[in-house]
Parts: sequence; C-alpha cells; structure tokens
Amino acid sequence: MSDFRQLPGNVYASPQIGTAEIEQASTLGVTLVINNRPEGEEPGQTPGAEIEAAARAAGMEYLAIPVTMQTLGEADVAAMADALDKAGGPVLAYCRSGTRSTLLWALARARSGGDPAALAEAAAHAGYDVSPVRSAMDALAQRAG
Repeated sequence: MSDFRQLPGNVYASPQIGTAEIEQASTLGVTLVINNRPEGEEPGQTPGAEIEAAARAAGMEYLAIPVTMQTLGEADVAAMADALDKAGGPVLAYCRSGTRSTLLWALARARSGGDPAALAEAAAHAGYDVSPVRSAMDALAQRAG
C-alpha cells in the first residue's frame, strides 16, 4: 500500500516504493518518477533500475537525483527544479521516508520564487517538516525575487 502525499504543483512525495506502486501512480496520471534515494542505502530496498523499468513500461519518465542530508547541494536543487518545471504532468518523488523528496521539492520551489512560508505550510500539511532547510529556502527565494 502506498503512502503518496500530495504537495502543491501536482507533486506527490512518498516513502520507498516498489514496482507495484507504479500502477497506482499511473492511475493518478503521474508522468515522472523521481528517485531521491541512493542505491543500497538499506537492505531490501527496491533497486532504482527496477522502479525505472516499471515506470518506463507504464509510459512514465524516470529520473534519479540521489541525495543524503550530508550531500544535498545546489546541483541537486537545480536538477529537481528543472525536472519539476519540465514534467508533463504529475510527479512522484520518493526516498526512504519521503522527507528528502519533500525537502528537495521545497528548495526547488523556493529557488523558483515560491514563498518559503507557504511551502513550509504545504509540507507540514502533507506530514513533512522542512525546518532543516528553511534558512536555505529563504535564501533561495530572496535570490529568485
């Protein structure tokens, strides 16, 4: 059973998915699956290649932007912003718990001029806390504005 949590802009954040969740994503109209999880992070983790194959077989695009809280940087935020901007429909981003995907979403949207307070509220409504990156969100939004 999936735990897709909706964020503004046709984005869903989710804990680790398996190939079975691709079918549910398809029913939501998802056109892009973004994997924010490094390979081999945890035993039993469904490999990205399996998720990619299932997504592509279902007619979806797939992109890997693997991050950890220690490695998350500007290039990752830029890649996420670019992917969100170019997506042809709803996006499903996943990691171990959905938190890193939500943090990347919030940073990407702040980089594009989104209001950090509204982004933080939307993330909280979906059950995620963006306070670890809130100062970076503020800085990115200021640069965008």
